[in-house]
Amino acid sequence: METTKHILHTAKINNNCPECFANNGLEFTFSQKEKENKFYSQASKEIEEVLYCHNCQQTIYPVNWTDDIERVYAYQRKLAKPISTMIKVKPLLYGIIFFDAIVLAAIIYYLNS
Repeated sequence: METTKHILHTAKINNNCPECFANNGLEFTFSQKEKENKFYSQASKEIEEVLYCHNCQQTIYPVNWTDDIERVYAYQRKLAKPISTMIKVKPLLYGIIFFDAIVLAAIIYYLNS
């Protein structure tokens, strides 16, 4: 089962970094994982958010966020549109279901004859 990571939204923000106090290096990235195999694919419900500072090259964890960063996060989170978590069936599964239906119909026809 393969897992791919889709980036939903990225945003550079002008808040001060809590680590290095730079004013122009912070970036939010919102992503969602999708599990895929031969029969179907489905996106997970969880959206992963990462705040990264390009100046000090560190991930800033929510414990260190200031109130300003949390307000910007709440706004940017609304802009990240998640992928549908509905199961997307692939043609191979349709083929297997169709083949099983034909075999089942043949068995029923044979037993009734």
